[in-house]
Amino acid sequence: MSNYSYNATITIIKFRLKDFISEYQYKVLSPLISTILFVIIFSTIENYYSVKIDQKSFLEFLIPGLILMVVVQESFDNSSSTIVNMKQIGSFDDFLKAPISRIEIFASFIVSSIIIGLFLAFLNYFILTFFFDFEYFQILYFCFYTTIATVFFSSLGCLTGFLSYNWDTQSSVSNFVVIPISLLSGTFFSINDLPNSFKFLLTYNPYYYVVSNFRSSFYFDFEFYLGVNLLILFTALVSIFIVGYVFYRGFKVIK
Repeated sequence: MSNYSYNATITIIKFRLKDFISEYQYKVLSPLISTILFVIIFSTIENYYSVKIDQKSFLEFLIPGLILMVVVQESFDNSSSTIVNMKQIGSFDDFLKAPISRIEIFASFIVSSIIIGLFLAFLNYFILTFFFDFEYFQILYFCFYTTIATVFFSSLGCLTGFLSYNWDTQSSVSNFVVIPISLLSGTFFSINDLPNSFKFLLTYNPYYYVVSNFRSSFYFDFEFYLGVNLLILFTALVSIFIVGYVFYRGFKVIK
């Protein structure tokens, strides 16, 4: 690691954060307003129908999933759209020609995505406390599962942006991979409500356990299962390794 350029990494992280802040209308306010609208609509439904999931109120079950969904979608979109946009305007070529390795570029994107993900998670949590009184909040597990989700989906975003040349590919991965995964991983429903023939879709989906444990970090009765969390951590590390390897080996990234 003696040849690793920390100054270059910090510079790219600052650039990414500055870019994120400059587009706060789309990357902060827009998902926040969408989440608030979800909460308002579903709170009305809950008051009318008295819906409960796993002995919890529907909002108590729903809100953690909504917070993580915002983080996941922004983690992917931010990383992938930034790289695709840089390719189209030619600035990504400057990154590749600079005296820094592609691993340093990749690490910069991952670290900046983690910072952005944690910021969005805490912001949404803080705003939603005005709409719902959470019974408990374990900040350590909250940060851990937010980071894991951010690492996985920002890695996928970096891979998509690195290998694609246009917005069509980026949008296709977002619409047909990221959104279905985030919606079909227990964000709006419990696995106990599914028919047995469909439960395998969640049982063998590592992200389901991220959502489930993230939600449990809001409950008093949260139980930490070492095996499940090792699986979650292993999945995140594998995603980093695979995408890092693609960056390291190189690819014809400039058309």
